[in-house]
Amino acid sequence: METVVVKFGGPALTTPEKIVQVAKKVIKEQGRGINLVVIVSSMPALRREFRQYATEITDEPSKREMDALVASAAQMTSAMLAMAIQEHGGKAVSLAGWQTGIQTNQKHGNARIDHVDSKRIEEYLALGEIVVVAGFQGVTGTENISTFGKGGSETSAVALAVALEAERVEIFSSVEGIFTADPEIVKESRKLPEVSYDEMLEFANLGAKILHPRAVELAKKYNIPLIVRSFVQDVEGTFIKGDVDMEKNLLVRGVAYESDIIRLTIGYDSYETASLAEVFSVLAENDINVDIIVQAVIDGVKPTISFTISKDEFAEALRVLETSKLSLGFSFADFEVGLAKVSIIGSAMASNPGVAARMFARLGREHIPVKMVSTSEIKVSVVIPQDEMVRAANVLHEEFNLAMKEVTAS
Repeated sequence: METVVVKFGGPALTTPEKIVQVAKKVIKEQGRGINLVVIVSSMPALRREFRQYATEITDEPSKREMDALVASAAQMTSAMLAMAIQEHGGKAVSLAGWQTGIQTNQKHGNARIDHVDSKRIEEYLALGEIVVVAGFQGVTGTENISTFGKGGSETSAVALAVALEAERVEIFSSVEGIFTADPEIVKESRKLPEVSYDEMLEFANLGAKILHPRAVELAKKYNIPLIVRSFVQDVEGTFIKGDVDMEKNLLVRGVAYESDIIRLTIGYDSYETASLAEVFSVLAENDINVDIIVQAVIDGVKPTISFTISKDEFAEALRVLETSKLSLGFSFADFEVGLAKVSIIGSAMASNPGVAARMFARLGREHIPVKMVSTSEIKVSVVIPQDEMVRAANVLHEEFNLAMKEVTAS
């Protein structure tokens, strides 16, 4: 009997009524003759309430205790879903992360999975139980509860699928699948029937919030198929896998964007004191993620290093740079806010030169200034003023004919 892992996010579990709806859906899924493991995120209201309680008690809660607190919200949600399944005729058991055999490192709040022992889950599956797992959590080698940070529930789902040798992972979301652009800002966007792992990684890294890069990377490494579908409508979703079975008649397959980008620039009195390695080693040691990097070394002009970071990490990055100013040897630091990143993505771009030029030409005709650029084989990203983000996404979607249906290979 095949095993399928499904994941439901917070929006599907906001009320007892919605939990009952999910219970009925998973009972129906199991009725198709499969072993079913259900990963749940915490109910958003519970998570917010618990975090609020913590802030009312202390301004600086320990990371260990915060892990224990927020993990309990998902555990409560999984227990309620198991109860709902039982109430409506199904067999179910809920498990906290530490009960599933997910072993992690010691980094609270952003733990990485070291090993999964799925024996306990397999025993319940053999008894015909639907196993409901509290997502985004595990246990350290010292038996402390740990959580995975952003995208943790999806990462839990893929990790368990690998351990169980599952047929696939289905991500039930508030959207029908992966679209050529965010339907909220690009009205002509359409759902993609299939997306490659590499394309999905770029979508996830470049601002699409549906799947976290960690989960996609893990799925790609172990060749676990992913399906993103709606928990509201019973329609086909988007299939994410290694090879996409279609004619690559469109060079670009999607547009992604990310708001609240900040550009930080540090300057040096001479080239000899400028060291990319030292700057980014210090930032990495403090868990600060850097995106687009530009180094300018021009005769007669003081050298600079510019890089982009998210708004959430801005204050910490400034603190780290100021603290390390003497050791890093830079003479000044400056920043620019009010920026956004807009990207085009497509596997076919690797074998079709000129895509970037076409993108820049269209942005130029629209008088949208480009401040920074980053490229890879399957994406081109530009940093632009944030108030131009929506317009840029729409004109690039139009430029590359993304509203046009792709031709399926015969």
